[in-house]
Amino acid sequence: MFAILKKELNSFFSSPIGYLVIGVFLITNGLFLWIFKGDFNILDAGFADLNSFFFIVPWFFIFLIPAITMRSFSDEFRLGTIEILKTKPVTNWQIVNGKFFGALTLIVLALIPTLIYTISINTLGGEIGSLDSGSTIGSYIGLLFLASAYTSIGLFTSTLSSNQIVAFILAVIICFLMYFGFDAFADFNIIDGIENFGMKSHFDSISRGVIDSRDLIYFVSITLFFLFLTKLKLTQE
Repeated sequence: MFAILKKELNSFFSSPIGYLVIGVFLITNGLFLWIFKGDFNILDAGFADLNSFFFIVPWFFIFLIPAITMRSFSDEFRLGTIEILKTKPVTNWQIVNGKFFGALTLIVLALIPTLIYTISINTLGGEIGSLDSGSTIGSYIGLLFLASAYTSIGLFTSTLSSNQIVAFILAVIICFLMYFGFDAFADFNIIDGIENFGMKSHFDSISRGVIDSRDLIYFVSITLFFLFLTKLKLTQE
């Protein structure tokens, strides 16, 4: 698995992909949070919190993570290297996990520089501790679990087509539906509590700073489910 993980990271950073993904993510966040006037601008909000950051990042992830994962298996199928990979002394699970943790590591590396926002908010707040640390830590934990779920979805869709664009579009659609779709259905009052099946309600719950085991189990279950589908599809190839 570690050999696959290392290979994935090398492929990200031996080309502009890794740097481009991290750069676009940080620049876009910076523009919305500090430069552009609007509801997301931290300086205009007048409050020492990062709520706007944790509101927009899940939406950025819907496009960012599929862009990272779309080539994971699509390229292997298109180039025919999947057969070579299967001849190596690794199991299908190790291949899937290696690619999963490779993509997730890149996302974590993109998130790490945003920790400077917490320092900035604390400083702008006028006194140390003005930022709600419990909510901030919970929100970052929520982002990690959300990223893992999105990554597993992206890996699965990359096994469905040798075309990267098709894999990207499918991942964006599924991620969007899993995050916002159930909340949208809840507005019609068709089924009581249907929003609890969506990622948004569980992410919002973790973001309050209270780590509930039900929320963690939900994200772990979604991640494992799509990783299992990925492994199943890989076995059929």
